[in-house]
Amino acid sequence: MATIFSRIINGEIPCYKVAEDEKNFAFLDINPLAEGHVLVVPKTETDYLFDLSDEDYTSLQLFARKVAKALREAVPCKRVGVAVLGMEVPHAHIHLVPLNSESDLDFRKPKLQLTPDRMKQIANLIAEKL
Repeated sequence: MATIFSRIINGEIPCYKVAEDEKNFAFLDINPLAEGHVLVVPKTETDYLFDLSDEDYTSLQLFARKVAKALREAVPCKRVGVAVLGMEVPHAHIHLVPLNSESDLDFRKPKLQLTPDRMKQIANLIAEKL
């Protein structure tokens, strides 16, 4: 059975897409830690990031770097934090989170509730910077 991320990539579930290339896909997290929280995933359904082939791993990391640079331009922040947890969805993914302090990258804190219009606006701002 396809993961929720594969279903998003395939267009079966809507998302706020930020970027896409031949091997990778980036979209806003619907339960963000901060405005602009992006998930970057390989299109190849692999449970664990470090099980990706060298080629796919490198491709994903370079793609994530491009998205992170655009994110930093689009959303005011001091840094873009990177987290790899992978416990909640069995599909390798990287969290990119705008940070103004180290405590901003705490997955235990309450998630933001953003309107669909605000999510679209943020996704478009990031996409425009790519």
